Amino acid sequence: MSKGKGFVNEFKKFIMRGNVIDMAVGVIVGGAFTSIVTSLNQDILTPLLGIFGGTDFSSLMVKLGSGENAPVLMYGNFITAVINFLITAFVIFCLVKVINTLSDKLGKKEPEIKAPTVKKCPFCRSDIDIEATRCPHCTSQLQQEV
Repeated sequence: MSKGKGFVNEFKKFIMRGNVIDMAVGVIVGGAFTSIVTSLNQDILTPLLGIFGGTDFSSLMVKLGSGENAPVLMYGNFITAVINFLITAFVIFCLVKVINTLSDKLGKKEPEIKAPTVKKCPFCRSDIDIEATRCPHCTSQLQQEV
């Protein structure tokens, strides 16, 4: 088999692994979620903050130099992006917290492993109490286990 086909087959195996597909779905959903949070910030929160602070972040800028073609720093857009990030991070944190709480409540709890309460008599093979010193079935004296 040539190296090229081996590489292609290895790439196919990598792509078809479940975690790669899950990650791709996560990126797509994350992109859609980001647009929702951006809209929440630009269309709802920024105007509300403008009422209380009197400032719309998107219009904040500094002109570097003079003239019609002077570069402009749109630091208001940066502030909006930081707010978008913080809102997104907070919402994702809350979602993960809720999912983890539900998972803990609904998840299967592992059964507790109980210490044995019986043992086999080495002479008659009957089940006897773990603390017995004499077998009640064959009356043999049992050695104490340390």
